[in-house]
Amino acid sequence: MTDRELDALTIPELTYTSDGLIPAIVQDRETGDVLMLAWMNADSLAKTCETKRTWFWSRSRQKYWMKGEESGNVQIVHDVRYDCDADCLLVIVTQAGEGKACHTGERTCFYRSLCAGEE
Repeated sequence: MTDRELDALTIPELTYTSDGLIPAIVQDRETGDVLMLAWMNADSLAKTCETKRTWFWSRSRQKYWMKGEESGNVQIVHDVRYDCDADCLLVIVTQAGEGKACHTGERTCFYRSLCAGEE
């Protein structure tokens, strides 16, 4: 029996949603900025680890997609980590191309503030 909080897990042993998905937070290796959040399944995660480029599952289009396949803003993968519950991924990347991770043309998908705190 494995201790999910201590033992190294494999791709199939991660905790996926009932739809077979796991959220993947993408973070810039140099700045630490959170660039985006997308969804992976076991196959897109395996392809990400194999190609060292981010691959996701589009819930709206019901198909695989590689970040930057159309825009040229690919993400070069340095590490894929999972959290203590094994139900969320952190993908550490170098954002290549023009350096824009968001489909809106912004560097990060998190460019708007909902309730900023004190500085």
